[in-house]
Amino acid sequence: MADLSPNKTAMPEQDPLVRNKNFDEVALGYTEEMAMKEAGRCLNCKNRPCVSGCPVNVQIPEFIALIKAGDFKAAYEKISETSSLPAVCGRVCPQESQCEGKCVRGIKGESVGIGRLERFAADWYMANCEREIPAIQPNGKKVAVIGAGPSGLTCAGDLAKLGYQVTIFEAFHTPGGVLVYGIPEFRLPKRIVAAEIDGLRKMGVEIMTDMVIGKVLSVDEIMDMGYDAVFIGSGAGLPMFMGIEGEGSVGVYSANEFLTRINLMKAYLEEYDTPIKKAARVAVVGGGNVAMDAARSAKRLGAEHVYIIYRRSEEEMPARKEEVHHAKEEEIEFKLLCNPVRVLADENGHVTGVECIRMELGEPDAGGRRRPVEIPGSEFVLEADSVIMALGTSPNPLIRTTTTGIEANKRGCLVVDENMQTTKEGVYAGGDAVTGAATVILAMGAGKSAAAAIDQYIREQKM
Repeated sequence: MADLSPNKTAMPEQDPLVRNKNFDEVALGYTEEMAMKEAGRCLNCKNRPCVSGCPVNVQIPEFIALIKAGDFKAAYEKISETSSLPAVCGRVCPQESQCEGKCVRGIKGESVGIGRLERFAADWYMANCEREIPAIQPNGKKVAVIGAGPSGLTCAGDLAKLGYQVTIFEAFHTPGGVLVYGIPEFRLPKRIVAAEIDGLRKMGVEIMTDMVIGKVLSVDEIMDMGYDAVFIGSGAGLPMFMGIEGEGSVGVYSANEFLTRINLMKAYLEEYDTPIKKAARVAVVGGGNVAMDAARSAKRLGAEHVYIIYRRSEEEMPARKEEVHHAKEEEIEFKLLCNPVRVLADENGHVTGVECIRMELGEPDAGGRRRPVEIPGSEFVLEADSVIMALGTSPNPLIRTTTTGIEANKRGCLVVDENMQTTKEGVYAGGDAVTGAATVILAMGAGKSAAAAIDQYIREQKM
């Protein structure tokens, strides 16, 4: 019989006023006893609504039942049947709007902690087992994958299991994409990402780094190298700005640059000589997960005051509720219903503050959210010596502008058909390069779908 407790088993965490001074992981993970207790809350529904909410089709009731029975190795193996990155997904997926959002237990209480249990199974396996590499029969076909982020890694993993010789071309010196340059260590330890990628290498996936496609090689040149298909999973790393006065001042960062310097270039470690401004007062503009990551990182670098400036109310914030909750616990200050109109700077061009205007919510916009409207005469100045713009990103145009026959829409996203093939035959795309900035798990789902489409395409070419 299921445990009918209305609340999830609590996740142990670092104390907020301790963790906001270090980059160690915030959530400490379940013990075996905690995991089995939480697994006991699952009703094992016959219609399995949670599975319908998972973009990579993890067989959720089955892996939870295995945890409940104490067979943690089998639980991990069940997850791995459809997910290439279980330890990552268990940490950063927005479960509340996906699998857990469809959990029946959530109707009259809290949903089952599916993400916490996935993380537990993956961490337990890494700590206690040697990764078992499936026997793979090579099929003699080659596929190139551009980008070693979530979509590219997933596509590569699925194709490798089918016997393809897969080469990943990654622009940075370290594979992982947003998992290593965007998500901070305190949310996703980089050793976890490295371990997941190591598993792909053991399956025979070759990863070539420092390969900026569009500069070092073009997609056309890659296709001429004997690859039977190409998958573009290059993400959306081109930052957006507001276009306001003073935005070019010293101390203004895009969130991408700020987080890349911290996460990939280790600016938070004294032994790394990575230039970054460690400001006393930091203003972060935006209300998504990236804004939360930037604000919490700035606090850990020693800022006395870190402000989130967001033009709508908290209810409209796109960030995960858990991330907002953690930010508040860590003394991040929220300036809601405000919008920057000018960045202030001194005579040397260094940031001294942000002039903002107060907002109120008007009629709903096309997306259904109430449109923020300026309140005339409500301007005020917020003192700051650094400003971080976390306003979203779009795909870098480099690949599409250096490849013949690839079309993009007005947002710069690659155009694909129902089979995820671009307007160039044999070239597929998925993840943020197609959708614009989205979640890790949606990018993984796209990589998985693309792998199946590429396999079908190549098989049809042989016929």
